[in-house]
Amino acid sequence: MASANLETVGRFCEAFSRRDPEEVLAFFTEDAVYHNMPLPPVQGKAGIKTVLDMFLKPAESVEFIVLKIAEGDDGAVLTERVDKFSLGGKNVELPVMGVFELTDGKVSAWRDYFDMAAWTRQTS
Repeated sequence: MASANLETVGRFCEAFSRRDPEEVLAFFTEDAVYHNMPLPPVQGKAGIKTVLDMFLKPAESVEFIVLKIAEGDDGAVLTERVDKFSLGGKNVELPVMGVFELTDGKVSAWRDYFDMAAWTRQTS
């Protein structure tokens, strides 16, 4: 039986396919931190929306494929994913490791680790 945190992160990942920044933002606490490594972290929904808009708005499609998902003893959820984007006629597949910390059922911290060179190679 999946925990509430696992279910929330699963729904969060599914929401990206609808490319609606407001739907995605609803998963966050007001003071959440999003650190999309290796870029600088942003805090708060306004900052997170700025980053989301950079890849959700120009994308023709987005899909987060969760390969593995696990919850730590502290409630943090770890995801091994392949994030797929269709951007400007290019298909991008990016292996990603994500860490989600939740507070009262909302994401309070989200860190994604990926290889920027893999992104650049596919989008340039």
